[in-house]
This record gives sequence, C-alpha cells and structure tokens, in this order.
Amino acid sequence: MSNQSEIHCINPDCLRPYPQPWGNKFCNCCGAPLRLIDRYIPTARLGSGGFAQIYTVWDQKTQTEKVLKVLIEDSPKAQELFAQEAVVLSSLRHPGVPRVESDGYFQRIWSHSQGQQILPCLVMEKINGLTLEDILYQHYPQGCPQEVVLNWLTQAVEILQHLHQRHIIHRDIKPSNLMLRTSPKSSPYQGKEWRGQLVLIDFGGAKQFDKAVVRSLSRSTKLFSSGYSPPEQLIGGNIGPTADFYALGRTMIELLTGKHPADLEDPVTEQLNWRRHVQVNPQLADLLDDMMQEDARSRPANAKIIQRRLAQIHKAVPNKIRPIRSITQIVTFFWAFFWELGRTIQKAVTNLTQTIRKIIALTLRAIAQVLRACLDTIWTMILTCIGTCIGTFIGYVLAFHTSWGLETGKFLSSQLAVLLGNTQPVLGSEMLLFAGAGWGTAWGLVAAGGYRQRRRFLVASLMGMAGYGFGWFILQLMTPKQGSEGLIAFILAAVSLLTLGLGLRSHHIVYAVMAAFGTALPFAFLMSIGQQPSTVFDNFFSLTNSWQGLLWKIAFFSAIGVFISFWLGVSHYLIVPGLRFLGWRQ
Repeated sequence: MSNQSEIHCINPDCLRPYPQPWGNKFCNCCGAPLRLIDRYIPTARLGSGGFAQIYTVWDQKTQTEKVLKVLIEDSPKAQELFAQEAVVLSSLRHPGVPRVESDGYFQRIWSHSQGQQILPCLVMEKINGLTLEDILYQHYPQGCPQEVVLNWLTQAVEILQHLHQRHIIHRDIKPSNLMLRTSPKSSPYQGKEWRGQLVLIDFGGAKQFDKAVVRSLSRSTKLFSSGYSPPEQLIGGNIGPTADFYALGRTMIELLTGKHPADLEDPVTEQLNWRRHVQVNPQLADLLDDMMQEDARSRPANAKIIQRRLAQIHKAVPNKIRPIRSITQIVTFFWAFFWELGRTIQKAVTNLTQTIRKIIALTLRAIAQVLRACLDTIWTMILTCIGTCIGTFIGYVLAFHTSWGLETGKFLSSQLAVLLGNTQPVLGSEMLLFAGAGWGTAWGLVAAGGYRQRRRFLVASLMGMAGYGFGWFILQLMTPKQGSEGLIAFILAAVSLLTLGLGLRSHHIVYAVMAAFGTALPFAFLMSIGQQPSTVFDNFFSLTNSWQGLLWKIAFFSAIGVFISFWLGVSHYLIVPGLRFLGWRQ
C-alpha cells in the first residue's frame, strides 16, 4: 500500500494545490480532477525541469510509486520535444533507461468556466538513488576515484550503444542527467565501491537520427548544455552519435577533477587543460581526449570502439595506480567528511531558520484571521441587536397602538379561537409584534454584511417575518404556551426559517441547523439545571399592552438575535470550512 495520505493538484494555476485529502476526486481549491486516467494519484511535487513540472504518483494498477512529468509550456516546440521524449522512452527497454509503458503518455483534459485546459503527461519509472552530480559534490569535492569513474564510463557507453543502435541520440549528457540506481533499503556505497546500475535520464532533448543525414549539411534544433555540448551542437548544426561521446567525455573529466568543464577551458584554444589537475591512467586520459575532439570525425565513430579501449584500460588500472590510490582516498575521505559536515550544519541552520519563519508567519496569519472573525461576528451581533430592537418596537406600535393593528388582532384572535377550540385565550395582535421582531432581526443580519452574504434585504425580511410568525403560531398550539417546550419550539422554527432566507453562499441547511439549535441551547441548558427563564417568558406574555412589557419583549428578541449572530459566525468560520476540508462541497 502507498504510505501517502495526501494528494497534490497538478493544475499549474491552482492557488492551493497541496495538501488535498486522500480519496478526493477533485481539488478543493480549483475543482480540477485529481486522479489521472483513473489510475495515477499525484502525491508530491519533486521540482521542475525545462518546461515541465515533476511529481511522484501512486500507480493504483501496479501498486508502485512512479514519476510524472507535466508539460506546462504551450509552445509548439515544447510540445514536440515532450511528445518526442515519450516516443523515445516507450520504445526502449534497458535497465539504464527509465521504463515507460505504452500508455504512459496521455493528455489530461479539464473543462472549466474559463475554457478547456490540456496538460500533456508522461508517467515513467521512478529511479531511486543519487545523480552523479550529487555524489561528486557531496562525497568527492576534489574529484572521484579513477576506478569509480571508469566503472561509470563503462556503464554509460553501454547505455549509449543501446540508444545508438536504435538511431537515438540523447543530446544532453551531463552529471545531473546520470543517476546511480540503488535499492531504497540499502546504501549505494559499500566498502570502497559505489554499487548500482547507472541510469541515463531526461530524454527531453533526445531525437532520432539517420546516418545519411548526419553526413549531410542539414541542421538540427539548437539545444545544448553549456560546458558539455560539442561545437556542432552549439551552432545548431547537424549532429550524430559522436555528440553524445563528446558530452560524456566532458562529464567524466568533471567527475575526475571536481571542476566544471568551463573552468578548465583554455580561453584561446578552448581545449580542456585537465590532466595537471588529476593523475589517471594515460590510456584513459587519451580516450577521454579523443572523445572530446573538436572535429566530430576525429572522435570514436561508435560505442564498440570505445568499449574495446575500455577493456584494455580495465586490465591496466589496478596495477598502475594502486600506490596513489591509497593516499588519494585518505585525503579525499577526510576532505569529504568535513565538507559534508559543514554542509549538513549549514542545511540544518537554514532549515531551522526557515521553519521558525514559517511558524511565525502562520501564527500571525492565524491571529489575524481569528481577530477578523471575532470583529465580523461582534459587528453582526451589534447590528442584529439594533435591528431587533427597532423591529420589535415597530411591531409593538402596530399591534397595540394602531386601529389597523387592533382590528387585525381581533380577526386573528377569532379565527384561532375557532381553530384551537377555545381551549386557551389568544391575542392575535401578538403575531404582528413577532413579525416585526423577525423583520428587524433579518434586517440587522443583512445590514451587517458578514459571513459573505448576498445582501438580499427583501427575501430575508419576508423569511424573518414568516419564521417568527410561524413560531408564534406554534406557541398557540402549546399548552401552556408559557412553558419551556413552547419556548424551544418557537426558537427552532423561527430561527431556522429566518436563516434559510439569508443570502449565504453554501451549506444552507448546516447554517440553519447550527443557528437554530445553538440559539435554543442556552435556554435548554438553564431548564436542564432547574433555572428556567420563567421571569422573562412570563413577563413577556403577562405584560402585554404596556411599555414595561415592551422592554421585556425587546430583551427577549434581542437575546435571540445575538445568539443567532454568534452561531452563524461559528458555522461560517469553523463548521463549514471543516466540512469543506472533509470533502462536503455545495
């Protein structure tokens, strides 16, 4: 099984590509599909190379980890080179070349509001190990031992022979494009030798060649790496297999000397003055110089010629360099040890500094978000309280101090008396009071503009009046209506309907449930411990047509409005983001 628990979005325009919860099919941030052809799951970004971004992916079919290259450059030439790399790698079967299956090249197509996005993808075998550049600068800053370099040269020539027999040239050989494949559970350095299969990577510049074309004067795409590519490649001329031999020779000299080829070039002749920097077998030195001849016709014509010369060098190297080898290895060992120690300490300090900096930034960002949430919620609570007071006052005046309100109250009283069977007195004017309180509460919530609302004053006001009016009707059905059950029933009905009328952008049911039950919770808690809010509720109904009763009603409805604002804030800043993180999107 994969040990990964999070997914990485490969959309180059995604603002927060990582982390995505394991099991998600779509990105929580940009909505892009996360699984590729229903088989590959990107788990981490390794970096970028050329025009592509590189990721590790989990192959659900083979239950193995692989490498994914995603082309993010849309130029025709970049797409041509990317497709060319896919064709070359899928046709090769050699331990020194990353394996690509026949269906490893595909395009991820995603349609969205801004159009259609097409990302060419290439999945290949993941090579565990270090590049020769890493081994050089981490372990041998003064140059690698001759025996080690000779072994790598032999393997590299064997890989090139496999490529050239299939009329493929790599065109970008350098230490960073040669890896030493090792087992993830074992060290590549055993005893005095570096063990492992050499692997040639990054076939983005590889191309097919024809022997007849190589001899002609036709030109090829100008693609080169400074310090390694031959002259004919630098000027964009036609190149053949000997271009790979030139780059490989310069790569081996860098490994032997620990110096970049550009630092060894004579500024006048542009030849490498490298022999005085290291003691090697003369036959090996001659071979490397022949591979780096400026004229391509003076270099070895094919890999078999180089292999024959390497066979002779292998016989001579152990006897001729053994006395020098011991001293060189001792000096190199201590130099590499202290150099690596200093490098490790430097990395540790840098990582610690970066970690502290990130922690401080995250802490400050979290504090800022908490303060913003608190201020937003407090502002909403204040405006809701003001709106509730105004709405309750208007409703009270309409209900008990206008002829229209009194007539409406009588009509509602007579109709409800018939409906309820005259089992209890009904004061219909109270419904206007409740509707006014609902309108004021909804107006205050919308006027505050918090919680990313769509500010819909009319809809929210109508739902507020309907919710509080419906809650009043439920109260009339309760016996007695001043009881605790009536209070809870009114809150649940009124608050849930009011909340559904607000212009919240998503998760409407979650907001309604949280606001309704959260508002009822304080009253239910007081009842559970035997401290029923009877004084407020009794005065609410007993002091009906008086200004003293109005104050009790304002206090009651204002408390409900404050609780609604608080629980909407809790839902918006805590509950809904948590649900989105778990994959519940609306």
